[in-house]
Order: sequence, then structure tokens, then C-alpha cells
Amino acid sequence: MQKVGIIGGGSWATALAKILSENVESFHWWMRNEGAVAHFNKFHRNPNYLSSVHFVGDKVNVTTNLREVVDACEILIIATPSAFLNDVFVDFDKEGLDRKIIFSAVKGIVPEYHAIPAKFIHKQFRTPYNQIGIICGPCHAEEVALERLSYLTIACEDQKHAQNMADLLSCRYIKTTVSEDLFGSELSAILKNVYAVASGICHGLGYGDNFQAVLISNAIQEINRFVDVISPVHRDVQTSAYLGDLLVTAYSQYSRNRTFGGMIGRGYSVRSAQIEMNMVAEGYYAAKGIIEINKKFEVAIPICAAVYRILYERMSPAIEMKLLADKLS
Repeated sequence: MQKVGIIGGGSWATALAKILSENVESFHWWMRNEGAVAHFNKFHRNPNYLSSVHFVGDKVNVTTNLREVVDACEILIIATPSAFLNDVFVDFDKEGLDRKIIFSAVKGIVPEYHAIPAKFIHKQFRTPYNQIGIICGPCHAEEVALERLSYLTIACEDQKHAQNMADLLSCRYIKTTVSEDLFGSELSAILKNVYAVASGICHGLGYGDNFQAVLISNAIQEINRFVDVISPVHRDVQTSAYLGDLLVTAYSQYSRNRTFGGMIGRGYSVRSAQIEMNMVAEGYYAAKGIIEINKKFEVAIPICAAVYRILYERMSPAIEMKLLADKLS
């Protein structure tokens, strides 16, 4: 069996490690935090994320040595927040990464480059696009920890790589589907975080379910317009990888982006919301990245634009959402 490594120490990395442990004899796992690695090696739990999940001790080789993981593995799953992705690799000798099969579970914009992870991996590691894939939902790490039935979409231009990863992640509580739509799946996974922030802002302002339904139905139309312009291939955005992922992120109690937006709607500043959450809301970085990308394409994305103005131009959430409401149908 091919050697697999996970890069990242957060909740999504932990959830993927739990799933992977169902199907492989052993795998490698890189975490930055030395204290977390020491705790894991003693107690076989991640002390900071999904700490209820217990791993069989001899299945997982956890280390802070990134080179050890890269050299040992043929397949790498990157599951670090997009805000820290560049930092992880900035001083790393990237020799050999062009020969790896790399799947991203990042779902955010790399802020230093305003780039989606697939493009970042391709440019920085020189990995061919047919060796790059994405793992997307609809799926929350917390429900994986509880072993509640969940679905993953695995997208890669090379369907053999996609199917191989799907087989590695399929288990009694995870169902998988495969797709060739690498760029559309990744862009949709990024955009849905922005719309979840919008959903949270509206909830924080006191808007009800009726308006939320209109907001999210317009959000999937924005996703469709945007990804069709940037990656014009046939796709059905009504399927789970697109609409399903949007819905769960916009409505779930586990959604960091909805929680973050809710705090903004209730009057928190961006900084105070980030400090109180003590977690990364990918939609914050994605809002700016998508607006930067859209300067070239000029797609009509009024919801995303409203979120950007609230988060980065300090516009009033109440005023922005009132103006947005007149643009929705």
C-alpha cells in the first residue's frame, strides 16, 4: 500500500487522520506544535482538536519533522489553514515535492499570493496539476469525530488518483464520490466560506430564516457564475460538492465561518472576533482573495463584495446587508 502523510494539526487534519486510520496499517502525520506531538505520542490523542478521538498508537507516526513526512510518503494530504500554508513551506527545501501526489484539504485562499491551494502547490512545488487533488465536503470534522454519516468529494484531473484517495477515505461512516473538476470544486469550497460569513452576519443582525433562504439561493448562483467564468467546464452546482457544501457551512452549528460572521453582525470587530474564537475562519481571508481574483474577471458577486466591504473596509454590517437585500431575488 502507498505511504500516506498528513500535514497539519487542526481539527480537519485530525478528522482525516481518524478516517485514514480505518483503512491503512500506518501513516505519517506532521504537526507544528511540539507539545501536541509529545502529548499525542504519550496519550494517542490530539490535545488541541477533536481530543475525544483516540488513535491506535502504532498506526500513526506523529512528528514535527516535515522532511521526514515528505520523504517517507508518496501521497501527501495538506490540511493546514490557508493563512499558514505559505509559512509551513517558506523555508522548506521543496526537493521531491514535484514527484508527490498531493491532495489539498485547505479550502481557503493563500493570502500572500491571492491563490487557490492547487495553484499555490503547482507554482511553489512544481507539482503537475494531474498530481494535485482536493478533498471537500459537505463534511464537518466534528461530525466525523462522532462517526455520523458524512460525504466527501475527491476531485483530481487524474481519476486514478481521485479514486485511490476515495478508497483510502471510504469507511463505514464516510461515503465518497470522485470528480475531475479540480478548480471548480476548490473555488466552490473557498467561496462557500465567504457566504457562510454572510449568513452569520445576517443572523447576528436579526434576519430570519426567510431571508437566509434567499441569501443562500443567491449564493449558489454566484458560485455558478464565478466558477463557470474561471473554469468553463460542464458541472452541476446542485450536487453535494457545491450546493451541499455551501448549505452545511452556511447553516451548521459547527461552522466557524458562520460563527465568525455572527459575531461581526452582533458588533464585534474583526480582531476581537478572531481572538475570542481562537480558530481560523477561512472566509475572512477568502473574501479578500476572491475580490482580488475577480478584478481580472469582473463577475457579478454582490454577496461576496458586501462581505469584503464589511470585513476590510469597515462598512456597517447593517447598512451593507440592507443594500444587499435590494440586489437579491
